[in-house]
Amino acid sequence: MKRELGIARCGLACCLCSENVKCNGCYSDNCPDYTKCENRKCSIEKEHLGCYACEMDCKRGLLSKIKPYGFTLFIKRYGIEKLLDCLEENEKRGIIYHREGITGDYDDFDDVEKLIEFIKTGKC
Repeated sequence: MKRELGIARCGLACCLCSENVKCNGCYSDNCPDYTKCENRKCSIEKEHLGCYACEMDCKRGLLSKIKPYGFTLFIKRYGIEKLLDCLEENEKRGIIYHREGITGDYDDFDDVEKLIEFIKTGKC
């Protein structure tokens, strides 16, 4: 886990991403999608660090997918440090963020509350 890369504006875990080894996370200008990311543009316009700092319950851009939406809700409830702690602990338990491509264990949910519980406990 590269904790220093943190959490993206949309809630995705840059700290666990294996998709692009040259990327320095969402807040850097070398994120592969930073110029076209709807969540990045919106949070910058609203002067928020990320979607998790917004009072709206929004599903724009990547928030239309359960993993970033669930991670964002988790941060709103428990804070970003708690999410990073849980992700780090889950990684030690063998929970995989990306198995093949960009799909991993956190993508196996269709209920956001079950995903949040999985983040907290590492158990389905």
